[in-house]
Amino acid sequence: MSEPRSAPTVLQMVLGRRLQELRQATGLTAQQVGGMLRQAHTTVTRMEQAKVTLKWATVKAMLEIYGVERAEAEEFLALTDQANTPGWWQSYRDALPSWFAVHVSLETSATHIRGYEPAVVPGLLQTEDYARDVLRLGRPRLTPDVLKRRVALRMERQALLSRPDPPQLWVLMDETVLRRPVGEPEVMRAQIDRLIEATELSNVTLQVLAFKAGLHPGAFGPFTIFRFPMPDFPDVVCTDNLSSGKYSEDLSEVALYREVMDRMSAQAMSKGRTREFLEDARKELDR
Repeated sequence: MSEPRSAPTVLQMVLGRRLQELRQATGLTAQQVGGMLRQAHTTVTRMEQAKVTLKWATVKAMLEIYGVERAEAEEFLALTDQANTPGWWQSYRDALPSWFAVHVSLETSATHIRGYEPAVVPGLLQTEDYARDVLRLGRPRLTPDVLKRRVALRMERQALLSRPDPPQLWVLMDETVLRRPVGEPEVMRAQIDRLIEATELSNVTLQVLAFKAGLHPGAFGPFTIFRFPMPDFPDVVCTDNLSSGKYSEDLSEVALYREVMDRMSAQAMSKGRTREFLEDARKELDR
């Protein structure tokens, strides 16, 4: 049986989807392909759904069954090797919930990340002390070692913002995020300083939704929209709560969240006004 892992890479998801399309184009069922491979049909479906690693020999046999031409098959197999390279986050499997491992995988491969946070600073923009306090509050039973590992993971995630090909990050935060203190005053001071620094990054757009803007369509919970460089891989929206997350690539659902994000952006402060608001909030903490 193929080896399961904490979360698939996006490339593995793309190749799994492509294997499914190739199989369906031949009119074969997963049961029929499994029989030809002398393997359980669940192996076929789990590979298509990116629930297990892509075994090179099995993929090669499947491409032969589907009649894929040699040049295309060789390219596919080369990508299979690349897809099966473990993501950097897998070294944190001891401290990383499986549902959030998917989030990190999507985040690492995305070219555009748009999200709304009603209560806390997004993880990609948190300071270490702020992250520690947030994680401790959300998981009061975490052991010190696991807490330390989760904070380290959160800090390592942020490296994508300064890599040579960083994603475009567009964040909307409710004013509540800045008004409700987290930890000691110095924690909030450093966190707001970090947000002010982020407004200077060319690949980061930060907007604050003020109280006076009134109720907005995203007021019912945080969400993130991921976009990828592969044209055949759809946008994915993630909604999460205290203990789990939901991921959807349904076109109508993703379109709804994009529309909501656009409407909220129009209600929010501009980039320039957001920076001024952050600077004012920082001064208030010194009083």
